[in-house]
Amino acid sequence: MKFLMMIYSDDNLLDALPEGEFDSMMRGCLQHADELRADGYLLDSQQLEAPVQSKSLRIRGDKVAVLDGPFAETKEYLAGFNLIEAGSLDEAVKIASEFPWIRTGCIEIRPVRDMGKVRDRVGA
Repeated sequence: MKFLMMIYSDDNLLDALPEGEFDSMMRGCLQHADELRADGYLLDSQQLEAPVQSKSLRIRGDKVAVLDGPFAETKEYLAGFNLIEAGSLDEAVKIASEFPWIRTGCIEIRPVRDMGKVRDRVGA
């Protein structure tokens, strides 16, 4: 079963880390990710640029609005993701708990819906 681990960061907590701690955490994270990939758990992972570099789109009526920056001001923002393969949600939680970013934000784990089943259901 696939799970998306959405990694949220809090700049206040990241900025409070001692000098060099972020780089050390990132090195450990990347090494752990390499191990998970080699073991077949990690399918993909990406970091995202800062929220100020984003655009938010929505349609209201017939008009498309394009806004600079994030949709909402929040303390924590989506900083990246890992797409993993795990046997259960409990196993996904265990995998997520081994990443250091739970110290400086949070990791939300959500099962990935089987789009093949959705396609079958809607006849696409």
